[in-house]
Amino acid sequence: MAVRFISVPRFPCKPACGPKTWPVSPSSPTHFMNLQKTHFFAGSSIDASSSRMTMGIPAMVSEKKSVDSDYSGIDFFKLTYLEGNSWLWEVGGVKILVDPILVGNLDFGIPWLYDAAKKFLKNFQINDLPEVDCILITQSLDDHCHLKTLRPLSQMSPNVRVIATPNAKSLLDPLFKNVTYLEPGQAYIIEASNGFKVNVKATAGPVLGPPWQRPENGYLVTSPHDVLTLYYEPHCIYNKTFLEKEHADIVITPVIKQILPSFTLVSGQEDAVQLAKLLSAKFIVAMRNGDLDSTGILARIVKAEGTMESFKDILSKELPSATVLEPTPGVPMDISIPPNAPINEQS
Repeated sequence: MAVRFISVPRFPCKPACGPKTWPVSPSSPTHFMNLQKTHFFAGSSIDASSSRMTMGIPAMVSEKKSVDSDYSGIDFFKLTYLEGNSWLWEVGGVKILVDPILVGNLDFGIPWLYDAAKKFLKNFQINDLPEVDCILITQSLDDHCHLKTLRPLSQMSPNVRVIATPNAKSLLDPLFKNVTYLEPGQAYIIEASNGFKVNVKATAGPVLGPPWQRPENGYLVTSPHDVLTLYYEPHCIYNKTFLEKEHADIVITPVIKQILPSFTLVSGQEDAVQLAKLLSAKFIVAMRNGDLDSTGILARIVKAEGTMESFKDILSKELPSATVLEPTPGVPMDISIPPNAPINEQS
């Protein structure tokens, strides 16, 4: 099934944050942005005509055209949240599917312990995806490396490029032919059919076993002309020393903690603020990866700590120049380069 895009009327307006603010659309021109709940994907049960917005959303755009305006269609990120830890990113025309969970529920093979379903994209299926250039896997557990989704994906596209943590090797090798396993610090360049290249660099994420075990991965993803970088690690657990020399314009991170007795499953709040400061982020895309319809013993004892509002309050004091973006599942969010950004030619 082809993906259907729902058009969103856009009206130009001046950036609310001064001349250094970067264009974002669709959104409200404020530091705290909550996208309208109009779904990007139209599956069998979503009618595009009935889902269409009735009001225009102002886009944050520059009133001047840059000399390098031809690059504005290359160095951008289009981010579509698919709930949980799943994303579809388009980076300069390169499409990357991240930690996909698109078939069945998330249950780690033990549904009596934990069984979670999406709240909004209930009818979205693999066939609703566009053709992707890469599948990106951050961790080896089921909430990132979801075999019920990856098996049919491998049958549909056995030669698709996969970039993953080496911890997932035993799971991915039987499924895909072109898997690149990155240790923290290693990088891989995705070259799409359109000729554009996107650099993916692995960073150190959480350690899920004993202290000597290899950490899972986060990633730095850089647009084709090296002017826009995104950082993603879905548990907000990171190696500060590793990231001190890095920079990211966009940080995708959970901001609400998920706590078990004596153990933090997912961090956020002040840790997410410190992450944004560490990377000098301009945009924080706030994930709600715990916002699922869940049942089971584990679901009953996991507690949320903090709110979106408390995160924004901490951020406004620590990094007031940053903008918080709240994605709506299924709605694409564009973040593009500033109009006069320097451009580095591809090698």
